[in-house]
Amino acid sequence: MHLARFPRVRLAHLPTPLEPLPRLSEELGVELWIKRDDCTGLAGGGNKTRKLEFLLGEAFEQEADTLVTQGAVQSNHVRQTAAAAAAHGLACEVILEARTGSTAHDYMANGNVLLDRLFGAGVRFVAGGSDMAAELETTAAEVRARGGRPYVIPGGGSNPVGALGYVDCAREIVVQADELDLPVDRIVTATGSAGTHAGLVAGLAVMGADIPVLGIGVRAPRPKQEEMVLKLARETAALLGRPEAVTPDMVVADCDYVGEGYGLVDQDVIEALKLAARTDGIVLDPVYSGKAMKGLIALAKAGRFRSGSGGETVVFLHTGGAQGLFGYESVVGAGL
Repeated sequence: MHLARFPRVRLAHLPTPLEPLPRLSEELGVELWIKRDDCTGLAGGGNKTRKLEFLLGEAFEQEADTLVTQGAVQSNHVRQTAAAAAAHGLACEVILEARTGSTAHDYMANGNVLLDRLFGAGVRFVAGGSDMAAELETTAAEVRARGGRPYVIPGGGSNPVGALGYVDCAREIVVQADELDLPVDRIVTATGSAGTHAGLVAGLAVMGADIPVLGIGVRAPRPKQEEMVLKLARETAALLGRPEAVTPDMVVADCDYVGEGYGLVDQDVIEALKLAARTDGIVLDPVYSGKAMKGLIALAKAGRFRSGSGGETVVFLHTGGAQGLFGYESVVGAGL
């Protein structure tokens, strides 16, 4: 895939560990491993750091001096973008959408929001349901009007350039699995803005690695989610010179575990957080990795993964986000 062709700024601690989860595996009856992308390092880690390596590479190529991006109030992507900007002498302007409707103090001021401000980002809040593409352009225009050179990053860093980070992660997983003599039967991860899921699908397809990826949806219904992932995976494969590599059957999302909506936490999510923490000491977040684990647990208990002799080896990709727990203390803490 020769990713050195693309401009890149090294931000992440790579490779992230690929580790077994022995106690959770025993609990669920599935051989379960974890890809620790909560350990990428930047601002406490998370999956967006891989995307930002390529996005910042392009920003510097365009001689930008300000990063402009958006997300929900407790956005992990915004936190990591603000940190990347600070670390490289760039200004950062962010727009936070009140997507969940929560006005709780911890949600609006703690967790990722506190860190956004700590990293020096300019923060603007907008109502849930706002046209976020238009809001990005409004902020970019304001930056230009004061003489700045903005580089606009979509929510989640999810465009073909950002998805290259997960093309690289797909390569990394295959290399690590080969070194461990570990045959991987399936990768499970959260799927939201689609960049992580699409990058994995594109990377595995271009390499010819026959490993299916199951995305556990955190927001959109299945048809819309799969449509977004397929479109972005194909665009990413085209950027790599292999537009034909991705086929529709490679894109699978299970969106039965969203609950009442994006960023809304139910008791099943809290039980997933507790189980991961109290078996193998893994800290998940309540919006992405927690819902993905909720789905994985339910699917394992329903017998959706082969178990026993000759059973499946499943790799759970941990997308990070534990910093957001502190924005949900009033919700998660009440369920512990």
